[in-house]
Amino acid sequence: MNVLLGHDGSEGAWEAFHQTLKRAVVAGDDVTIAIYDDTAVDATPSEIEQQIRSELNEYDLDVEIRHIDGHVAGTLVETVDSENFDRLVISGGQRSTLGKIRLGSVAEFVVLNSETPVTLVR
Repeated sequence: MNVLLGHDGSEGAWEAFHQTLKRAVVAGDDVTIAIYDDTAVDATPSEIEQQIRSELNEYDLDVEIRHIDGHVAGTLVETVDSENFDRLVISGGQRSTLGKIRLGSVAEFVVLNSETPVTLVR
């Protein structure tokens, strides 16, 4: 499987990162990581990439790393739909006090617009 992982440096993105790479080791998936800036996260995209590269040592994988800007959600959808990816993995979704799931703007746009299957990790 060819997987695109969106990563903004949030706790959820790190959870998605580890889950995706653990699966890739077992299943033989190809993984591309798309790093993007989130104003709610203190780390810069360069700092996120540096941490990703250091944590990749735990996995025996050859991973491509990209940076995306602009309309992040639209770029993720365009990339996953046009570049022969089988799945997009991103973090997203929090439960409200009433138990309903609330999606962030990137996750909501991706889920509503991607023609490729999307996995939300929360």
